[in-house]
Amino acid sequence: MENEKIYFDNAATTMLGAEVLNAMMPVFNDVYGNSSSIHSFGRDASNLVDLSRDTIAETISAKSNEIYFTGSGSEANTWAIIGIVNAYKGRGNHIITSKIEHPSVINACKYLEEQGFEVTYLDVDHNGFVNFAELLRSIKPTTILASIQSANNELGTIQNLKAIAQTLHEKGVLFHTDAVQLYGNMMIDVEDIGIDAMTISSHKIYGPKGVGALYLSNKVKIDSIIFGGNQERGKRGGTTNTAGVVGFAKACEIAYRDIRTNNHKINGLHDYFITKLTDSVENIVINANVRQKLPTIVSVTFVGVDGESLLTKLDMNGIAVSTGSACSSNSLTVSPVMTAIGLTNEDARGTIRFSFGKNNSYAEIDKAIVVIKKVVDELRAFSSTYGMKTRKRKGDKNV
Repeated sequence: MENEKIYFDNAATTMLGAEVLNAMMPVFNDVYGNSSSIHSFGRDASNLVDLSRDTIAETISAKSNEIYFTGSGSEANTWAIIGIVNAYKGRGNHIITSKIEHPSVINACKYLEEQGFEVTYLDVDHNGFVNFAELLRSIKPTTILASIQSANNELGTIQNLKAIAQTLHEKGVLFHTDAVQLYGNMMIDVEDIGIDAMTISSHKIYGPKGVGALYLSNKVKIDSIIFGGNQERGKRGGTTNTAGVVGFAKACEIAYRDIRTNNHKINGLHDYFITKLTDSVENIVINANVRQKLPTIVSVTFVGVDGESLLTKLDMNGIAVSTGSACSSNSLTVSPVMTAIGLTNEDARGTIRFSFGKNNSYAEIDKAIVVIKKVVDELRAFSSTYGMKTRKRKGDKNV
């Protein structure tokens, strides 16, 4: 492959955009004041933060004072769940989420369980969709909040957000959604959908790492979990990352400026990759191969192949992919998302996530398919030689 590396892990993080970097550079060099300071240096920085808040709010039809900057999407998820539940604990002690949420959501819920709260973890079907009947049955008079991911980070499945919000609101339950994967890939109107709190992140949309945001409706209360000064209107302490915030806002502006062009391209890459892969490699399963999903993510089970071995060999050949969520990729445990959709532990371990971005090309896919086929054949031959049968799952097809 002439030492040319191919990056198919855009769901983990994206390359910093050139326009974004250009927008950030003056903040590093010139507007370096603390945005909380009252002198002119601080006011200049504060003005940039306010403009950035306006930009991000506009992309989701929110008010500027409903946007709170955080250090990451994980922090925003943690804050939304723990902060809202603590603010409303006089109302009840029950939370609803799903079994395929990001680790930051799952772990926040586990923490609250340790504090005496009750959590219901909803099942999903084989495509990763939440069952509405189960959601409705799980709501209790003591239910405070439901946190359901907008689009899953391993499957790409997009939930029926408006229907979920309506179901919850009819029962007086608040709705938080982790939209880190969806934001920038689809138009989101928080008022129209009925979202009470929503998490987004900069580095998933070609912005800088280390900055995220929480949309919180002005109608919703939240307790602080990071204490310090009076930053973020007294709700989240810590010196504002002005350069990161400016870069984040620029990335948001570009994402929604170019959303149609990018979606058209990535949809084409998605379909082309699946066609080429299923034509070239036998005994694979495309998970959540449905219309209601992000084209950026393709989850593939290579039956009879160890995913970690496949990932390593692909990396040695210059192709970057993932075995699941980036936040849990160092874990040796089987992906809870894969087991939640019904995969056996063996098949879950043989599952790879390919995720595409606007910088990828058809030529990269052509090169990658040749390598994938070669590596999969080698691994299956090795397994066969050492008595490990390559099997087919009953009823499985390539698509």
